[in-house]
Amino acid sequence: MSTSLIKKTTSTEQDIPPLEEMPITKHLVILRKHLFKIVGLLVILFFCLLPFANKNYQLMSEPLRAQLPITSSMIATDVTATFMAPFKLNFFVALMIAMPYIIYQLWSFVKPALYKAEKSLAVGLLLGSISLFYIGVTFAYMVALPSILHFFISVAPETVAPMTDINSYLSFCLKLFLVFGLTFEIPIITLVLIMIGLVSTAQLVEKRRFIIVGCFFVSMFVTPPDALSMIMLAIPMWMLFELGLFLGKIFEKRKSVTE
Repeated sequence: MSTSLIKKTTSTEQDIPPLEEMPITKHLVILRKHLFKIVGLLVILFFCLLPFANKNYQLMSEPLRAQLPITSSMIATDVTATFMAPFKLNFFVALMIAMPYIIYQLWSFVKPALYKAEKSLAVGLLLGSISLFYIGVTFAYMVALPSILHFFISVAPETVAPMTDINSYLSFCLKLFLVFGLTFEIPIITLVLIMIGLVSTAQLVEKRRFIIVGCFFVSMFVTPPDALSMIMLAIPMWMLFELGLFLGKIFEKRKSVTE
């Protein structure tokens, strides 16, 4: 019985062609299956969260409503805005919840092409990137957004009553969340560049002052046009770069020991 089982297993493994010998159409078919799973989960989450769309928008608008004067409120300048703004936010929330599953499906597609050592490293990098993205979005909502809103409302002229359109506010928040979420990926990006040998920690240390200036330069373009927003993004970018540099030094030390 055991001999027949071994023969059956061997014949099954021989029927599966190596990954590099698979035609491009086979890769596309496999990728399509993973994409269908991703879209299916997004659709399910979207409709499950739809009854809470208005409550989710109230939660999103809480930092702004806390800063507005008593006589001011949010407004809708378009007839469809009262429906479309919570609708867009509902999709964003579904996407955020599904992000680990999306990364897992993409990882399942790429995993067969990796060696065993690469798989173990990739798992850690994927988990780290997901966690850092969530931390970045949380930091934007809990710290950056209230501070930025307080600044803009406090500098408004006394004769102007701030009333923000709900669509404009949503676009502003989603852009801010995306910027901070991607910014918090800097340690992972820095570590990957060091791991693949594109740069070394010595080169990064040598160019540190230019990188710090670059952090402020980039934040100047991706944040609202005020100094507070720029500083609140540039300083975390710098600190996250230092974290990636520290992890890169640990990786280089371990690599030199194994060699």
